[in-house]
Amino acid sequence: MLAPAASTVRLQRVVVQQRKLQRSLHDLVTLPNNKPVVAYGPPGRSAVTGHVATVFGCTGFLGRYLVSKLAKAGTQVVVPYREEDEKRHLKVMGDLGQIVPLEWDIRRDDQIAEALRHSDIVYNLVGREYETKNFTFDAVNATGAQRIAHIAAESGVGRFVHVSHLNAAHDSPSAFYRSKAQGEELVREAFPTATIVRPAAMYGYEDKLLNNIAFWPVWWKLNNMETKIRPAHVMDVAQALTNLISMSALPDTFSLPGPSELTYEYLLTLVSHLTCQPPSRAPVLPKAVALALARAAQAVWWPTLSPDEVRRRYIDDVNVPGDWDKLGVVPDEIEQHAIAYVRRYRSACVSLLPRGAFD
Repeated sequence: MLAPAASTVRLQRVVVQQRKLQRSLHDLVTLPNNKPVVAYGPPGRSAVTGHVATVFGCTGFLGRYLVSKLAKAGTQVVVPYREEDEKRHLKVMGDLGQIVPLEWDIRRDDQIAEALRHSDIVYNLVGREYETKNFTFDAVNATGAQRIAHIAAESGVGRFVHVSHLNAAHDSPSAFYRSKAQGEELVREAFPTATIVRPAAMYGYEDKLLNNIAFWPVWWKLNNMETKIRPAHVMDVAQALTNLISMSALPDTFSLPGPSELTYEYLLTLVSHLTCQPPSRAPVLPKAVALALARAAQAVWWPTLSPDEVRRRYIDDVNVPGDWDKLGVVPDEIEQHAIAYVRRYRSACVSLLPRGAFD
């Protein structure tokens, strides 16, 4: 068989390359503000969707996964940061020039405006689960969210996505949940077409749920382990937020609870089983004692369990239907992924044993 000529091979490569660069009608998207967005390039990491997204709160637990999914699809992502070392891991999540870090402060309007002035969608993931001397719940979860939404509206941003909490309510015993509810109202006033997403407590590699249960089981025995929650996988929530970029403006509120309602007792048993550790023998602390210990722990400079978080351990997740289908996501059960996140707490002699080895 005769080998093809070199010129023929080069011609074939040119034809294939030209086909890759051809654009179709679906590559052109018109934003709500009539701004055209054109996608081009090969599929995958080196693609360019034409979208520019700003993710406030990108250095947090949910933010890193959202940035990764957006950048992997070819979206240019602006990542506002406060600490230089907190944003280094985000730089490699996208192709060259696709991750744009900018320093910001939630109290500086000019820095907020600079971070979102080129974006066609803004995500606000900023949240504070404990108070400090510089930032209260209201300063971050309510007025801070309002400031970002107001500047986004003034800058002509087409879409604004605000991440709240499943249990946000004005009459909640928790100041954190009350501030989240107030933040939703203020965001809606500043940006009437904003999309509000209410995820439940999330689990993943860096979570404060499964990791905390494995490390401090005593604090999850409060309320006799009867508190009911609906944990959601952080990857599912990040995918739901990512899918919003290809949808038209959705001025609505979406609840994203986990597929199953679980008690703290079930989660403690699950983590104990997966880590091959005996159940914790720590006593169940009365609420008054837990609150007193939490108040005393605030004397140290590093974050510890706050009194408001103790109150949250007594609050069940609201029983509302999930809106996953509207955002194109099928949520996973926690049992499907928990072993990957708590295996590190096994002893060396059983670290590689499969799940169920002791059934």
